[in-house]
Amino acid sequence: MTEAPSAPPHPPDPAEQARTSLSALREEVGKAVVGQDSVVSGLVIALLCRGHVLLEGVPGVAKTLLVRAIAAALDVETKRVQFTPDLMPGDITGSLVYDARTAEFSFSAGPVFTNLLLADEINRTPPKTQSALLEAMEERQVSVDGRPRALPDPFVVAATQNPIEYEGTYPLPEAQLDRFLLKLTVSLPGRDDEVSILRRHAEGFDPRDLAAAGLRTVASPSDLEAGRAAVRSVRVAPEVLGYIVDVCQATRSSPSVQLGVSPRGATALMNTSRAWAWLSGRDYVTPDDVKALAGPTLRHRMTLRPEAEMEGVGTDSVLESILATVAVPR
Repeated sequence: MTEAPSAPPHPPDPAEQARTSLSALREEVGKAVVGQDSVVSGLVIALLCRGHVLLEGVPGVAKTLLVRAIAAALDVETKRVQFTPDLMPGDITGSLVYDARTAEFSFSAGPVFTNLLLADEINRTPPKTQSALLEAMEERQVSVDGRPRALPDPFVVAATQNPIEYEGTYPLPEAQLDRFLLKLTVSLPGRDDEVSILRRHAEGFDPRDLAAAGLRTVASPSDLEAGRAAVRSVRVAPEVLGYIVDVCQATRSSPSVQLGVSPRGATALMNTSRAWAWLSGRDYVTPDDVKALAGPTLRHRMTLRPEAEMEGVGTDSVLESILATVAVPR
């Protein structure tokens, strides 16, 4: 008797494959950047939500290396712009250039035409240049000479700020800060992590040569696209939606807060919670997901009262107090 033909293997689930690849991406970046797992996870969430990230940390904590490592592991293009007081909008978006051979103007694309843009020290450039970048972030296009030009997809801006040096800076207004999906704090490493960093450098690690460090491409833009589709199908129960709203409304009534979180911030918290739930292997959002993402999603959308700042109160401590008092749905 001849054996019955075996059933053909099931094709891999694109969503599951994407989750595996993006989880591997987080591990791969660890080959170059030590002790910043939460920041790496935040950047992956931003990529899934098509949002932008504000990275805050003192110089020398590997913010540039972090962005370059993620771009290499994801196989996307990255560019870096150092923001200075004399930077003009056209230096970012691009401009029309006269070609003497053809006697015509042609568009020369600026560094914003990339997948992952590192806007280094964004608060060191005047508001006019800041707004040119933020317009590209919001509209995902650049208009020059009346003609809109679409930016590539994915397109994510990772803007950095130095939290201790404000001389000669132009702080971002609240309305512009609200355009960033997440604000991630890149902290100084602990002792063990710093010893590991020094050991790697002693063994010949070169941050300018990621391939030599063993970092390889483990995910692709198609994984991002499949992940985004899967995130949109993650369920959010009415009780959890109510919990998100209660947390955001509590920021508006807090005695320490002058300006609380807007409805756009509540929507952002829902989206980031869905992305984190999907990365964690679930198709539904829990209150713990909301708690985990409340700090990165909301901390830059709140303005504290001057008297609270004088007393040393920070937005993170206000959020911790709110999360401890708002009733959690069962």
